[in-house]
Amino acid sequence: MSLFTTALLKERAFNEIQKSGIEGRFTTQTRAQLVETRLFSNLSSQKNDSALKTYDIFLSHSSKDAVEVKGLKLVLEDMGYSVYVDWIDDPSLDRANVTKETALLLQRRMRQSRSLIYAFSNNGLLSKWMPWELGFFDALKETATVLPIVEQSSTNSYKGTEFLGIYNYVVQTGTSLWVHKSLTEYVSYSRWMSGSKP
Repeated sequence: MSLFTTALLKERAFNEIQKSGIEGRFTTQTRAQLVETRLFSNLSSQKNDSALKTYDIFLSHSSKDAVEVKGLKLVLEDMGYSVYVDWIDDPSLDRANVTKETALLLQRRMRQSRSLIYAFSNNGLLSKWMPWELGFFDALKETATVLPIVEQSSTNSYKGTEFLGIYNYVVQTGTSLWVHKSLTEYVSYSRWMSGSKP
């Protein structure tokens, strides 16, 4: 059982870049710029019509964690989950501007999702959108959980800060995802989405 580390998520994202064949055109310094230029979002192997699709997971995140978020999306998809990430599935959406239209679209996508994962990081502390998404989704479906993204996984437990402490947290064990209330109280993510409690 382990928490998700930034190194693991970045490695998964950059492995996808290498598989696509575009990585060779960029230096190490410009890797992060792939996200900025939206080339990263074109790596999605499956194009879909987001308006009609349902998702297992709405991934709430800080846009400043774009590389880690892309890696997390890929890891979750490797486990068999369908994952919504706004700048990948709705690339025309501008989260930098808080507008009624953006909020309404995000609400629609949350209604299309079975669960929400709040990708908690240091950048997430400054996000305007993440607490709003968490509150909306929790009131809507009560299947919201926190996934801590840490620099190093020195512990397998997570103690949320402030209001995040009331939510269960997610860890990875091998190729499985688990929702934990504590180190000894947990349930598989799939069962949790279907109503089981840790």
